Amino acid sequence: MKNIYTPADIERIIEATIGNLDDIESLDAQRRALWLERRRVFIENVGSEVAAEVLDFRPSAKSPVLVLAGDGICGAYALAAALSLHRNGCRARVVLFNIGGDMLSPDAVKARNAFVDEAGADYLEEVINPGVFNMPDMNRRTVVVDGIFGSEYRKPLRGGYQSVARHINEHNPMVVSIDLPSGMTTDLGIGMINYNIVHADLTLTLVGPTLAFFMPENAELIGRWKTLNVAFDEEAISSTRCTTRMIDARTVRLAIPPRPVMASKNELGDALIFAGSYGMLGAAVLATRAATRSGCGRVTCHGPRCAFYVMQSSVPSAMFTTDGADVDIQDFDTDREYDGIAVGPGLGHSDATVAGLEVFLKACFAASKPLILDADALNCLTVKPSMVDFIPPRSILTPHAGEFDRIFGAQSSHASRVLKALEMAARHKIIIVLKGHYTLTIWPDGSIVVNSSGTEALATAGSGDVLTGLMAGFLAQKLVPEVAAVVAVYVHGVAGRLAARLNGIQGTTSEDIADAIGPAIDSILNPRQNRESSNSKNQ
Repeated sequence: MKNIYTPADIERIIEATIGNLDDIESLDAQRRALWLERRRVFIENVGSEVAAEVLDFRPSAKSPVLVLAGDGICGAYALAAALSLHRNGCRARVVLFNIGGDMLSPDAVKARNAFVDEAGADYLEEVINPGVFNMPDMNRRTVVVDGIFGSEYRKPLRGGYQSVARHINEHNPMVVSIDLPSGMTTDLGIGMINYNIVHADLTLTLVGPTLAFFMPENAELIGRWKTLNVAFDEEAISSTRCTTRMIDARTVRLAIPPRPVMASKNELGDALIFAGSYGMLGAAVLATRAATRSGCGRVTCHGPRCAFYVMQSSVPSAMFTTDGADVDIQDFDTDREYDGIAVGPGLGHSDATVAGLEVFLKACFAASKPLILDADALNCLTVKPSMVDFIPPRSILTPHAGEFDRIFGAQSSHASRVLKALEMAARHKIIIVLKGHYTLTIWPDGSIVVNSSGTEALATAGSGDVLTGLMAGFLAQKLVPEVAAVVAVYVHGVAGRLAARLNGIQGTTSEDIADAIGPAIDSILNPRQNRESSNSKNQ
């Protein structure tokens, strides 16, 4: 899995790599010279990497490049990038903000002097008095390198800097931001006004992304993002213990239980799904179908009597049980033990269903039997909020933003929602799967796993029901709940991508996603075989 860093992690790693200027000034002359040279080489390397990305991003050799540099180390990166661009034949113009004439950091002074000495003063405009500053010309053909402020600046932009950000956004050039779009903060607890922040098309982060990169409200600020290939202090990197990570195919491959050659269905786990009510039987079909594709041995759907013929004809490989109620589930009792139990798809939230679910939750809570709660099971919790206290430990909740807010209180942003989810997961000892393009799986210990396989093809009715069934199937195969949640989310995303290849993004339905689960698991477990097969078809 790939690390996702906190702002404190990034600050500590960079400081371990190039030191702190105040500390460097207190050193003896020889050591101070060594550290200052180390900073200069690092800044030059960052500039070279940024320049290479800008040249690759630039649509044509005729596209003008404008570099905006601040007075701190991010401005030094920008000036170093401008110099590297000139060395590569791209005559970038530079606007350097040095308000008052004496605001430049030592890093920025060295980078400015190096740029002027080699590229010439004609390509540099130094802004000392913002009152007489004319906004630089730019249009949709212009590539703007935003190096005004990076993560070093942790306050909203004000005054002239705010005007510059608005000017950029209004003229809509192609923007490459160094480290972080100017005006953006990586602190999840601080609200931001996006209009006053530079909107990047490409963000070039130094150490790596923070969790803020994956918040929906920041998508228009970040654009695409990429980690620059620059060297950092190896000890600082290796000693960093990130609690937030991004899942990848290799990790999922190791987590999916292998199918023994001599296995029988009795050894592969039993999944039970409480789903369906009159008029919402499709959700039960989708969840059950997904569970049968997960690799578990047996799947049972428990639903109302009206679901009998639908389930037997739509998912004949699954069993069906009922408590005898005609249109909804009223009794959640089970006649035997199941390895993975999910509750919710198409359940409805009648008084009888809520009452029956409350009894069931309390029994599972007493037995410490984890469950998967989704869809209408979550809506039942909003009908009777006291049931939240009886969610069994290590149960998995899979809310989208609206469901989460109805259960745990309205949130002003997804960032605040994540902070609330961390609090609730720890308090109730549960796993919360916050669904979205970057689905976040939040564990009771405060760990967050960011999914990397998401696709807009999953934004279709019933997709969540498919995820619930798939998750129940993995839980039935003896994966611990934390891992079952992460693996199911990743496989669900891969299935969505495969389904979209056949049906197009707009044309993909939840039935397509459920039917693509088998190929998705196979593509993860046997990547080389699938690549070779694909290559042979293309020859």
